[in-house]
Amino acid sequence: MPERAGPRVYSIAAHRGFADALVAGLVPRYAEPDLGLARLTLLLPSRRTVRTVTEAFVRHSGRDAATGLLLPRMAVVGDLDLDETLGPLLDPLGAADIPPAADSTRRWLRLAHYLREVEGEKAGKGAALLRRAWEIGRTMDWLLVEGIAPIDLMSEKVIGLVGDLAGHWSDNTRTFLMVQQYWIAELAERGQIDAPERRNRLFEHAARRWREEPPPHPVVAAGVTSASPALAKLLRVVSELERGSVILPDLDLALAPEVWDELGTAGAPAEKDDPPFGRHDAVTHPQYHLKLLLNRMGIAREEVQPWHRSGLSAAPPVRSKVISNLFLPPRASAVWAELKAEHRRLPGVRLMESTHPGEEAQAIAVLIREALEEPERRVALISPDRGLAARVVSHLQRWGIAADDTAGRPLPQTAAGRLLLLLAEVLADQAAPVPLIALLVHPLAGGGEGRPQWLENARKLDLALRGPRPAAGLEPLAAIAEEHKLGEWWGTVEAILSPLFAFGESEPFTRLLGALADAAEALCGEAVWAGPDGRALGSFVEDLREAADAAGTLLDPRELHAVLRDAMDRVSVRPPWGGHPRVAIYGLLEARMSRADLVICGGLAEGVWPASPSQDSLLPPAVLRALGVPGADFRIGLAAHDLAAALGAPEVVLSWAQRDEGGPVIPSRFVLRVRAMLGDQAGRHDEREALRLARMLDDAARVPPHPRPQPTPSAEERKVDVSVTGLDRLRGDPYQFYANAILGLRSLDPLDAEPSAAWKGEVAHLIMQRWHEAGEPPDGLHAIAQQVLTEANAHPLMRVLWWPRLSAALETFERMILGAKAEGREVLGVEQWGDMRYRDVRIHGRADRIDRKADGTLAVVDYKTGQPPSGKRVEEGFALQLGLIGLIAEANGFKGIDGDVTGFEYWSMAKAKDGTMGYQFEPVLEGRKKSGLPRDEFLPTSEFFLNDALDRWILGTEPFTARLNPELGSYADYDQLMRLDEWLTTLGDTGAEDAA
Repeated sequence: MPERAGPRVYSIAAHRGFADALVAGLVPRYAEPDLGLARLTLLLPSRRTVRTVTEAFVRHSGRDAATGLLLPRMAVVGDLDLDETLGPLLDPLGAADIPPAADSTRRWLRLAHYLREVEGEKAGKGAALLRRAWEIGRTMDWLLVEGIAPIDLMSEKVIGLVGDLAGHWSDNTRTFLMVQQYWIAELAERGQIDAPERRNRLFEHAARRWREEPPPHPVVAAGVTSASPALAKLLRVVSELERGSVILPDLDLALAPEVWDELGTAGAPAEKDDPPFGRHDAVTHPQYHLKLLLNRMGIAREEVQPWHRSGLSAAPPVRSKVISNLFLPPRASAVWAELKAEHRRLPGVRLMESTHPGEEAQAIAVLIREALEEPERRVALISPDRGLAARVVSHLQRWGIAADDTAGRPLPQTAAGRLLLLLAEVLADQAAPVPLIALLVHPLAGGGEGRPQWLENARKLDLALRGPRPAAGLEPLAAIAEEHKLGEWWGTVEAILSPLFAFGESEPFTRLLGALADAAEALCGEAVWAGPDGRALGSFVEDLREAADAAGTLLDPRELHAVLRDAMDRVSVRPPWGGHPRVAIYGLLEARMSRADLVICGGLAEGVWPASPSQDSLLPPAVLRALGVPGADFRIGLAAHDLAAALGAPEVVLSWAQRDEGGPVIPSRFVLRVRAMLGDQAGRHDEREALRLARMLDDAARVPPHPRPQPTPSAEERKVDVSVTGLDRLRGDPYQFYANAILGLRSLDPLDAEPSAAWKGEVAHLIMQRWHEAGEPPDGLHAIAQQVLTEANAHPLMRVLWWPRLSAALETFERMILGAKAEGREVLGVEQWGDMRYRDVRIHGRADRIDRKADGTLAVVDYKTGQPPSGKRVEEGFALQLGLIGLIAEANGFKGIDGDVTGFEYWSMAKAKDGTMGYQFEPVLEGRKKSGLPRDEFLPTSEFFLNDALDRWILGTEPFTARLNPELGSYADYDQLMRLDEWLTTLGDTGAEDAA
């Protein structure tokens, strides 16, 4: 039991585990007969620390199995950063005279309304407006926690500063003040106050009550480091109770007085008129916030005593001195050069530098797996990087280790949260293919016995939607579904989604949320509200609907997705207990007061740990200093204190990666300090074994390079139809023909794809086809082109960029066709399919156009949106399309068309040599042309190459060798299938050069 008079404030050093040291000191002080510890009340910072301290009591009682132990009453002060409220001890029924707290979500929406009133159209709308409103609310809370009343913002000192600031700061500050006054007026009308203000009043109520009538049983506040003025006053009262105490984590009692003074004024200026926080305050020091707390409690550091503990495993006491030296402020850190080796050594601390986050996660998982080999050994990963934590959790699953990330996952990253966001995205993007297919194949969609058939239908629709985006809305999709025999299934989907498309440009937010919730339940059933994520989503939706209804918020449905994403990112879904009992994965907040034999601090990169300080966008630093609010770097000091506490574990690994997903990163300033202080000893602390084992996990046995593919199918498998375009592929790259025609493999366009050359070709062909079918009306081609582009739902930007080239080429084609028509040339067939049997092999293809010339012979025309094949390519037998169509035509393979073929024409929409768009080219050797085939040898030569291909591959036994002619530019659809990169360099010098 404490015996000394005056404030009783203690500190537990960093090298001792806080929770175990706390319990080891509480038991001898407060364990008395007749209930003993059960009469003690512990004030703890958060619900997480209640669990941590309870586990410490269990470990302590386990030392003497014959002794029972009744736990003390544990009351939660409540951590605002964890969205926790005060426990009933500090929020009793007797505090009914304190007004209720306003709902934070309703406040957010009402602040957006007032911001719009203050700034008008300048305030923006939708998600942007609500983001600004959230920032205003966050700043209001920050000021209230610091005890800054709204009236303080209207003081002459602040108003004078605002007038002297730059224009944007002045505008932002005035906007903040006006919006805040609107909100205060609404609160007064409703008889409510903001949650932080109510929290302050409850602290003041408890302090006053305990001062006037001290509780009959002891009260101890442990691990509370929040320096808010109201809480500091309460802690002062607790420290002065007859049997009360305040125990702080890692207040450095050995820090030299001059170093303590170098930290700055910390809210206690020497002169009355000086600002509470000086410009040179060391706010990034891990002891700064504790100095601020002591100053606000009115307690000198000399009054703080150590909280003794013995008999438990801990890091060496010398490490506390080293940790103190590690975080010395700038001037004091000059002593590093004079420190003895034992005062710079960090026994039990290792440094692990990985090349990338994936390797870091793998190595951390190895360290955890290795630690669990030792019985009863506990291991904890502490990291603010939730991506790294998720990776480690996945890696541990390979060994059957289920680890819970107690910091949780943002709601949008859970299955239920993602489903609601996909519904909002389908609404915002008018059923665009990407979010629509993602929604239909979501793990919760179409659940139950019909799930397999549901997925089969969704995949069929996926294939049907490949390529450029169809027109907006559900109606075009219904036509596509009907075309692919999915009409009945799509009817069910459409019935679920159609209510989302019945909204106007501005709708009540609550109505939009209701429609999303109804659609989610219709799509997934009750499963969407099941599990931790479903329950969190249900609570989120109901709270938001209630607040939106009360606030009267209107929203454009197209903004719904962005608004929900911002709001859901602020909700964390924490897993239920049940993971491995000796493995813990914490965020920085959750790690406070935790205990483990091995602590791994991961993600120690600048901008992650510590996070980049975010400057308040509403109130400038000068105003905040005048109000007595710590600067933006204050949280860096909290992050430093978190690391200092973690360094107190028996074994510690400091881990970071050289780069992240975006590029190289800088190691944390804390890591750089460790290396600088260790000096030439740094290499002895490197952790290399875990990295070596992590790399070995991914190292596969060496295998010989993959040989060049040369498949040799059976004679029956070889005998397939040959298309007029497939023959070119067969001769140029037999493997591609094999994969396409024999294996039946096709490359898939992505969903919502950019218009490709093939898509442009199809559009151009359709334009010309419709013009010919309409009788080739003069000046009618452009109107038909515009109609086709509209039907194809061509993107406006692509349409604008492509139209000048397309329209110019169409004008050229129109002039050429009408001119030839006047000279007696007649179009016989357009986009017409034909085929012939040749050596018992079907040769087939589509003719873009076949004309009858004035002399009665036929001309074969092929449209190209780009450059046509050269005459040399035709001469070498790698561009045989025109010749094969000619052979089919002479074999009467096109219905209603017969005659001799003498014309072989490419009509290109590309730019001609004279600069005009569109021209005609014949790959025929005549006139001044240097390449091509003589006109009378065009068909015989094409037939020769056809026979050669049939003899070698279709009717022969030659293998379908990959990249047989590597010098030819070919399609790359099957490069991955043929594993091109694995064998290309083994072709030999000539082959490799040709392929390059």
